[in-house]
Amino acid sequence: MINLTKPSRYIKEIIPIEKKDELFTKYASKVIFEEKADIYGCCIKLLTDQKYVKEKWEDNFYPMSANIRSHGRLLVTNDEKISEPKVIYEPLSKTAFVLNMDYYGWIKSIALSVAGDITEDEHYIYPVHGACVDLKGYGICLIAPSGIGKTTHTYGLLRLNGVRVVADDWFFIRFQDNDVIAFGSEKNFYVQADIANVWGEYDKLVKDVEFDSRGRGIVNVRSVVGKGKILPLTTVRGVILLKRDLSDEVLSRKIEVDEAVNYMERTNFCNPHLLVINERKTKLRKRFFKEFFERTKIFMVNAIPPPLETHRIICEIITNIA
Repeated sequence: MINLTKPSRYIKEIIPIEKKDELFTKYASKVIFEEKADIYGCCIKLLTDQKYVKEKWEDNFYPMSANIRSHGRLLVTNDEKISEPKVIYEPLSKTAFVLNMDYYGWIKSIALSVAGDITEDEHYIYPVHGACVDLKGYGICLIAPSGIGKTTHTYGLLRLNGVRVVADDWFFIRFQDNDVIAFGSEKNFYVQADIANVWGEYDKLVKDVEFDSRGRGIVNVRSVVGKGKILPLTTVRGVILLKRDLSDEVLSRKIEVDEAVNYMERTNFCNPHLLVINERKTKLRKRFFKEFFERTKIFMVNAIPPPLETHRIICEIITNIA
């Protein structure tokens, strides 16, 4: 049975494997470029006829050997018979058909979501749509629905002495003994053009970047902040959940595990790019976040003040955690 969902950004459709074979036959003749990415050990293969997608993919992700069999695939092309951006996903073969999508930010997020679909089912390694920094060996995650400002605050924190970044948009979590380990998943970051308007120190970062129509571009953050400010992993000690709720006058507070898990479920786990949403997956994700939060300190920050005031609150929390 085909299940259709329509989020605010693009249409998602889940199909059976028989339909996947039909679509692959339909679109495969268009493919010009094939590239494989290493996304936290998953070999995700890009097939596309669009040069700019191939080039951004190469800049964004670590390459995977051509000899490694792919665990998941994205076929990115256009279909003039479809009026809006659409992702058609077949969960058994982990194949996504990404159609009429001119925004690379969505394409790379779908690739990360395919990898996450593999790891959460088979390895109890979960993708988190959020940012993660390290301060003096203590990892702190910023998790929020899109548009709340987690990326902006991440780059604000990176300006501080002793802060290093693992991921600004998406990371993977695995449990090791009693620790929570966060791993980065992207070679270079996809930043907003206006980041220097908020934090002037990043003017050099965005000076020569080619930004897309949505004001985003892939940059080598190491070239500005130095290689030492980027970490491949960290041990997570604290989580800051961000929300924007005008009816709540409390700007920050420590919260308990059940409230944090309920918040994640209400916001679709703060991830608009999840491909498979069903009862089984929801149980898996709730179980994961419950264990994740049980091993960390959790804070809720209500981002209704101006960004600089919210950032001051976040800095205070992170300093206390570390």
